[in-house]
Amino acid sequence: MEIFLLLLMVAAIGAYQLKSKTQARRIALLASHLGRYQVEKLMESLTEGYLRALGEKDPERQSQIWNMLASSEVQLCEQFERFSDDFSKVDEDEARVSRLPVFLPEADRFFPANTFDMRQVLAVHAQGITRVAKNAAGRSPRDKAYTLSAELFLMQHTCHWYCRSKTVASARMLSRHQTPYQQLLESVDPDTRQAYLAAIGR
Repeated sequence: MEIFLLLLMVAAIGAYQLKSKTQARRIALLASHLGRYQVEKLMESLTEGYLRALGEKDPERQSQIWNMLASSEVQLCEQFERFSDDFSKVDEDEARVSRLPVFLPEADRFFPANTFDMRQVLAVHAQGITRVAKNAAGRSPRDKAYTLSAELFLMQHTCHWYCRSKTVASARMLSRHQTPYQQLLESVDPDTRQAYLAAIGR
């Protein structure tokens, strides 16, 4: 019994170390690509700007804020498209993401059928962000801001999922933005939702 417990403890320690090493490698890989662009800075600027515009009571002043934010939207689209293209060159083994709710070391290698390709999902996000920013659907400024925010938060969820797990990604989204994962799916552009679900295999 003591030997069994010892072996179990050794196995648990080994699994934890492998998990930490794998997650650290993925975080470093994603950061090495994201660090070349201003995606995170532009996201923060836009989300803060949207809140400022939505809270503005003066219609003229509100219109000015929307117009100023338009240039940041264009920059974000360009930056994220370049980031997505850049990440598309990552090896497939490094781009595979397990669909299991929790992180299990090497699950993406042992169960490849239960994975999705991060490169494809980032391309879906790039297309969705650009589509909403260009506003071909003719949304009002308020609805456009709401939908584009959902697009950005869903993309952020994907990045956390890639580095950690779906459960951790959803918990962080709920903690930081008070938004459940399912609500994000319901709030993005319908074309994004359809392409995203297909890309992650749902």
